[in-house]
Amino acid sequence: MQAETSLGYQIEQWDTDWFIRLNTLGSSAWDGFWIFMSEKLYQIPLYILLLYLLTTLYSKKQIGIILILTALLITCTDQTSNLFKNVLFLRPRPCQLEYLQEVGRMIAERCGRHGFFSAHAASSMAVAIFVGHLLKSRSTFWMYGLLVWSLVVSYSRIYLGVHYPLDILTGWLFGVLFGLGFYWLFTYISGKYSEKLA
Repeated sequence: MQAETSLGYQIEQWDTDWFIRLNTLGSSAWDGFWIFMSEKLYQIPLYILLLYLLTTLYSKKQIGIILILTALLITCTDQTSNLFKNVLFLRPRPCQLEYLQEVGRMIAERCGRHGFFSAHAASSMAVAIFVGHLLKSRSTFWMYGLLVWSLVVSYSRIYLGVHYPLDILTGWLFGVLFGLGFYWLFTYISGKYSEKLA
């Protein structure tokens, strides 16, 4: 029991130390950029570009399937995150803790209560993996570009003071799993109903 408590403490301490290091890298000159990257609505132009690229590779019926799967993908990552945050772990966000407020840069307008794990990290990574695989026949650039985008979006959550690094890493793990799972589902549907989706 003591070993488990000790290990849990060490993990939490590591997480807190790295949060402080990464969060305090910021400066007021960059605050606007990271706030922008953290807002989901500001990502709409990227989604429009990705949709256009997908239309050059897939039929209209396949695009319909992709849109449905993408909506389900984001819903799954968000709701899984909510389950972990608000039911299973109930871990306070960094911006909720007074001692971290004194040493960190808490610039998010809204803090929220619980943070493990990050829905932003999970959904952005899931979309990167799913759409990146869909576009790989066009160019591997899009996979790498979307992974970088997910990293930037995810770091913005630490920058704003609303997530620990472990929240981000766990979000990425779920994002990869969901992204690959939904890509497999799309390939299965496309293969089974190839004539109807042509």
